[in-house]
Amino acid sequence: MSAGAFERGSALEVLGVYTRLGLTCFGGPIAHIGYFRDELVVRRRWLDERSYADLVALCQFLPGPASSQVGFSIGLMQAGYLGGLAAWTGFTLPSTIALVLFAYGASSLSGSTGAGLLQGLKLVAVAIVAQAVWGMARTLAPDRERASIAIGAALIILFGSSSLAQIAAILLGGISGFWLCRAAPPAMAGHIAMPVSRGVGLAALAAYFFLLVGFPVLRALAPSESIALLEAFYRSGALVFGGGHVVLPLLREAFVTPGWVSDDVFLAGYGAAQSVPGPLFTFAAYLGAVVRTSPHGVAGAALGLVAIFVPGILILIGTLPFWDTFRKRTEAQAMLRGVNAAVVGLLGAALYNPVWTSSVRSPPDFGIALVGFLLLIVWRAPPLAVVVLSALGGVVLARMT
Repeated sequence: MSAGAFERGSALEVLGVYTRLGLTCFGGPIAHIGYFRDELVVRRRWLDERSYADLVALCQFLPGPASSQVGFSIGLMQAGYLGGLAAWTGFTLPSTIALVLFAYGASSLSGSTGAGLLQGLKLVAVAIVAQAVWGMARTLAPDRERASIAIGAALIILFGSSSLAQIAAILLGGISGFWLCRAAPPAMAGHIAMPVSRGVGLAALAAYFFLLVGFPVLRALAPSESIALLEAFYRSGALVFGGGHVVLPLLREAFVTPGWVSDDVFLAGYGAAQSVPGPLFTFAAYLGAVVRTSPHGVAGAALGLVAIFVPGILILIGTLPFWDTFRKRTEAQAMLRGVNAAVVGLLGAALYNPVWTSSVRSPPDFGIALVGFLLLIVWRAPPLAVVVLSALGGVVLARMT
């Protein structure tokens, strides 16, 4: 069926709706999916509940930022490819602008107040990553098989010293899931109609893998800082399973380990990313702005933003025409359970290093992180409120010492 047969609205309408969502969607990927349901399923009726649930299942299956992929897919259904682009632009641009402005402002912070503010933002990252590990472990590693896969993945990351350890943990998680997780009940099957032909899907999949392999080869053959940045952002976006928080260890390995960004600047930006609405992947715009190589500033932010989102969009477009058939296979569902469990271990390892080891330096630091965790888990406080309180706590501690 042609793309036009699916189009029911204009790209301009989609842009307006998603810009409002981009300005108001606080709380991370799971919260974003709730906002989308309220606005697009319940209020606007752009698709029904069953189709929305199937779409969410697909995007959780794939690497990349799940909420952004869901948003892109609904824009695609509503107004074709221009609608998908409009959805991504409206949802992404507000937080991108906020984080680039923070990148420029953070460099001017000095004295005890500036140091305390940055420390508070680093401590809120402890609370938010701990919340993500807690929630994902309960959902994705609820039994002894998947819990064991998660622990095994965490050990691989903790004892490994390169990005190959992260790739190995994900691959071994999938292999372990294939053997250990086939006893779980099959996932609900459904049907998703999208304006993407099989030919376009195959081309998108080919582009995804070509760029994943081609950027490292190009970087080796023609070394340049721009190509190195493209490769680092693209690889990080291409290997993220399980939501935006999981990009933290991948980006740290890509940017902190070679010395492009310091740990303090990295974690301060990650903490700031929790205080803005929209997708967590816009953290890449902050990194592109503050990176020590060239390009940086606005040009680096634009490069980072596009490079980290492109792989998730490519693999989404590549999978849409084949998803109905593939997701019904028992083996595929078992491998997915193993990969998701490995993601829990990967994020748990990141909670210790670098988040904990770089942030919690004293009992008062631990106290601020603990209060933030309590507010998020028990009181279900908005992340923005926790960010503000932690930042103020960091300033107070800095002035007391």
